[in-house]
Amino acid sequence: MKRFHFVVLVSALLASACSHAPSATRPGASGGAEFRQPEGASGLIAQPGWHGQKFAVATAHPLASEAGLEILQAGGSAVDAAIAVQMVLTLVEPQSSGIGGGAFLLHHDGRETVVFDGRETAPAAVNETLFIEDGKPMSFREAVVGGRAVGVPGTVRMLEMAHGAYGKLPWARLFEPAIELAEDGFPISLRLYRLLKADRHLRKDPKAGPYFYERDGEPRAVGTLLRNAELANVLRRIAAEGSRALYEGDIAQAVVDRVHDHPDNPGLLSMADMAAYQAKRRQPLCTDYAPRGMRQARSYRICGVPPPSSGAIAIDQILGILNDTEARFLRFDNPLWMHYYTEAARLAFADRARYVADPDFVAAPAGSWQSLISPSYLAERARLIGPQSMRVAPPGTPSPPTTHYSSMPEQMEYGTSHISVVDAWGNALAMTSTIEDAFGARQMVRGFLLNNELTDFAFSPTDSSGAPIANRVQPGKRPRSSMSPTLVFDNDSGQLVMSGGSPGGAMIIHYTAKLLYATLNWGLTPQQAIDLPNFGSLNGPTLLEDQRFSPAFVDALRSRGHEVKELDLSSGLQAIRKGKDGYTGGADPRREGRVMGE
Repeated sequence: MKRFHFVVLVSALLASACSHAPSATRPGASGGAEFRQPEGASGLIAQPGWHGQKFAVATAHPLASEAGLEILQAGGSAVDAAIAVQMVLTLVEPQSSGIGGGAFLLHHDGRETVVFDGRETAPAAVNETLFIEDGKPMSFREAVVGGRAVGVPGTVRMLEMAHGAYGKLPWARLFEPAIELAEDGFPISLRLYRLLKADRHLRKDPKAGPYFYERDGEPRAVGTLLRNAELANVLRRIAAEGSRALYEGDIAQAVVDRVHDHPDNPGLLSMADMAAYQAKRRQPLCTDYAPRGMRQARSYRICGVPPPSSGAIAIDQILGILNDTEARFLRFDNPLWMHYYTEAARLAFADRARYVADPDFVAAPAGSWQSLISPSYLAERARLIGPQSMRVAPPGTPSPPTTHYSSMPEQMEYGTSHISVVDAWGNALAMTSTIEDAFGARQMVRGFLLNNELTDFAFSPTDSSGAPIANRVQPGKRPRSSMSPTLVFDNDSGQLVMSGGSPGGAMIIHYTAKLLYATLNWGLTPQQAIDLPNFGSLNGPTLLEDQRFSPAFVDALRSRGHEVKELDLSSGLQAIRKGKDGYTGGADPRREGRVMGE
C-alpha cells in the first residue's frame, strides 16, 4: 500500500488561489503574515489533485476507493459504489466507521436531492440521567468505553433503503470486495498502527485485543496482513439476507450481549431496539449562496443534512455571516479574515448548542430551521462582530428560546469517514459515516466495532437554571451530529458543482466550510482547498492547525483578543468537483484518502 507523505501548500499557491479576492481597502486590512512549513517536512509541495471524465469516487482509504471504482466500472450507481466502499472501510479503517455505526447520505439523481438518515438511536430503556453518576456528569473518557454509550447502529439499514431507491447492481454483488479482502487480508497502514499504539483501551477487549495486538500489547506491525473471517461471515450473511441479518437473530443477540456484559460500563441496548430501528428519508436543507467581493459573481445552491445533524445549519450561518462582513474582500493569508471567520463560527456554534437536536423531539425555532439561516437573521448576527474577539458568543433569538445550551466540551475525534461519488449517469452523493470516537466503544463483535454514539448527547439534561437542554438523552432519540455531507449546485443551470465532506467531530463543520469557502469564493481546486491549513472555533478558543501558521499570524489574532490554541487538526476531507472538462477530485493528505475514477 502506498503511503501518502503529508504536504503543505506553497506561498505561491495561496496567492494564486485567492486571485479572485481583492485586498481590502480599509486601514489595517492588509495581510503580511505567511504560513510556515511544519518541522521535518521535506519541502513545500502542492497536491496536484485528480482529473477524470466519466465517474469518480473519493474515500478515506485506497482499498475502499478501489472497491468503489470496481463497482462503478461494473455499471453500478453512486449508491452501489458507496455501499461497497462502506463495507471495505468497516474492515480497513475500523477506527472510523463501519456496520456498527451510523451515517448520513445526501443523494442527487439529476432531478431531486434527498437525505437518507442512518443516525444511531438511543435504546428505549435509557433516561436523561444516563451519563450522571453520584449526582455529576461523567467525563467523556469515563462514558465512552463499554456498553453505556452504544446506540442502535443505522448504517446498514440506511444503505439498504438507499439501494432500494437508487441501486442498479444486485445488493449481494456490492459485498464481494469487502468479503474477499476480509478473507485474504489487508496490510496494516501506518495511520492505523499509530492509532492502535496510542489507544489505551482497545487492547483490553477480548476480541479486538488479539486481533489488533501482539501478546506483548504492541500493535501488529505496519504491513502485517490482517484477516477477519468473522467479519467476512457477517458480510456474507447481510449480502444474502439483507439488513435483517444484522438487526435480528444471532448477530443482533451477540451485539446486545456484548453491550450488557461489559464488566465496568454496561449498556441498555435490547433486541427490541435492534429490530425496531428505522432509517429515515428526509428533505435536504438547501440555501442559496452568492459570494460577494468576487470579480465574477456566481450563485450556488448548497444542500446538506438537516437536524439531527447540525452541520448544514452551522455552515450556512458561517458563510452567510461572512458575506455580510469585510471578510468577503480579504485573502486567506490575512489574519483579519481569520478574525472574521472565527467570530462567525462562535455565533454559529452558540446557536447550534442552544437550538439544534433531533427534530422528532425538539421543535425548530420559529417553526422552521430556515429561521436560523435567513438573510435578515444572519445580517443581524454579523453586526455583533467587532474589531476584538467575543471569545464566547451568545446565541441569537430567532424566536423566544425554550431550551438552553450545554456546556459539555466538544470532542476532537477520529471515528468518522467521508465518501463522495459521482457515477456514469451523473448521480452524485456525499456520505459521512461514523462510530464516533476512534475505535468507538472499544468493543468488537463478530469482527466489527460498536459505536459510542450516545456520547454525542449532552451529559446533563438541564443547565444551571434547571432549563432543559435540547440535545439531552431521551429514549429513541438521535444524538445531534456535526456530520456535513454536502452537495453544491449551480443556481442558474441546476447542474452539480461539487460533492464533499470530512470527518473530525465538531470540527467537521469547519473543515467542510473551508472547502466550500476556498472553492466558491477564491476559485481553488478541491485539492488546493483541502491542503490549506485548518482552523476554527467551537465558541471558545481560536483553533489553528499546529505548525501551519507563522508567529506573526498568531500574534495578530492575539492582538484582537483571541485565545489561540495550536492543535493537530486532522481533517479527512474528500471532494469531487464537476467542471467543463470533467471531474476534479481532492483527498486529504493528512489521512490516507484517494480519489479514483475514469
